[in-house]
Amino acid sequence: MVTSGPRYGRVTIAKFFRQLNKRSMNEMKKALKYNLLVFLLMPVCLHAQTGKPASNGAMHRDFLVKSLVRIADPVLTALSRNELKKKMPVEAKQNDRQNFTHLEAFGRLLSGIAPWLELGPDSSAEGKLRKKYIDLSVTGIRNATDPAAADYMNFYKGGQALVDAAFLSQALLRAPNQLWGHLDDKTKKNVLEALRSSRVITPGHSNWLFFSAMVEAALLQFEGSCDKMRIDYAVQQHLQWYKGDGAYGDGASFHWDYYNSFVIQPMFLEVLQTLINSGQNENKTYELELTRARRYAAVQERLISPEGTYPPIGRSLAYRFGAFQLLSKISLLHQLPQDVLPQQVRCALYEVVKKQIEAPGTFDKDGWLQIGLAGHQPGVGENYISTGSLYLCSEVFLVLGLPANDPFWQNADADWTAKKVWKGEDIPIDHAIEN
Repeated sequence: MVTSGPRYGRVTIAKFFRQLNKRSMNEMKKALKYNLLVFLLMPVCLHAQTGKPASNGAMHRDFLVKSLVRIADPVLTALSRNELKKKMPVEAKQNDRQNFTHLEAFGRLLSGIAPWLELGPDSSAEGKLRKKYIDLSVTGIRNATDPAAADYMNFYKGGQALVDAAFLSQALLRAPNQLWGHLDDKTKKNVLEALRSSRVITPGHSNWLFFSAMVEAALLQFEGSCDKMRIDYAVQQHLQWYKGDGAYGDGASFHWDYYNSFVIQPMFLEVLQTLINSGQNENKTYELELTRARRYAAVQERLISPEGTYPPIGRSLAYRFGAFQLLSKISLLHQLPQDVLPQQVRCALYEVVKKQIEAPGTFDKDGWLQIGLAGHQPGVGENYISTGSLYLCSEVFLVLGLPANDPFWQNADADWTAKKVWKGEDIPIDHAIEN
């Protein structure tokens, strides 16, 4: 027997430790309950102190940046080492996709992440990450356009080469400082020669007209001259193919698919903006197209279900969340319609990306994208789809070109339209546009 002191009286050593352990466990449980309560009530307390509900914008941005890096890293790392052709698997229904798939992967990926890269490096963790991927991208452009490099890419053999010359052009226009501005003179010359070489390809009488126009827009921006007829023809034909209420035909016919967002309207806006930047009077046409693009973006926001899914309509579904390029683009331009809050777009796009990127089979064991919409679904891929094609999904990340202090990220969370209405809440009445 021992004496434990006046607080416990005379107890055995074993009894002393049993009592001590019991008290410790009770105190630990109380502490855990308290901390959990604080965590759960934190948004409420924040609302009480500031009058505003909490924002998960920082978390949403962090998730999207990590998703971007997960998609981009295998492509840019391999290309920076001149090993993209060696390391990238080619999943496709047709054997000829080997001729195009590497430029597809690089051009499309770079087009989507360019606005984020254009923010430039800074001392933050994200800014340091941008520095890494700016450097990898610049090296990648050098290797992709150097005829002596192992990863030199095809810009002129077969129609598909034009498509992805256009996406590379789009990337350069979206990041003129951090991409074009960091290229050495030799690489700039190689890029311009590669883009010009795509002129031997005749575009189809469809959204493909904008691929030729986008290449010419880049040549105009970075060389000072272009084949203006290729731009004018694309613009005038699409003005004739307008079907109303924010949607263009893909050629003369209307298609139920996402090509207004995959290609037509983002490239339409950027080609016109390049003409304006060069001193050409295209402001009225730009404003007309912007009105239509804003309407199409509003429709896109309403297509996102409460669960973060959307209708699997039309071709090229394997481009996944790249289907929402235009919604992301209009958010980047701060041109969302009045009834569509930036934060509701943020919350909706976060759910869309999360739903798909976390689906089992989206990536193979080495981190490369696989064909599918929700996971690995090879049957979703058309004959023109290959591994490289899939990187058009990166277009959803255009909103990362908005800095972290932008209201898009800072504003309090808000439900998107479909989530509101199926909770029984009021929503704004939807209206068509006349022009």
